[in-house]
Amino acid sequence: MPMIKLLYKPLGMLFGLLAGALAGAVFKRVWRKAAGQAEAPEPTDEDRSWREVLPAAALQGAILGTVRAAVDRGGAVAVRKLTGTWPG
Repeated sequence: MPMIKLLYKPLGMLFGLLAGALAGAVFKRVWRKAAGQAEAPEPTDEDRSWREVLPAAALQGAILGTVRAAVDRGGAVAVRKLTGTWPG
């Protein structure tokens, strides 16, 4: 069982990169539809208010967390189906 966990580490890192890229793409699409703007406000953008920056950050965090959990869980389920052992 420890060998599966060790072998899963690089796969988990790959899943993390995939989740980050996917979440970024999802956030951009959601932001365009929700705010009608091409780009979300950056926290350091002097011309943007707290009312613009904080909801954008909250939405981005929620999307990242959800996508990452879905990708991680899907990867763990796939490893279990292939090996019969849960990697966590």
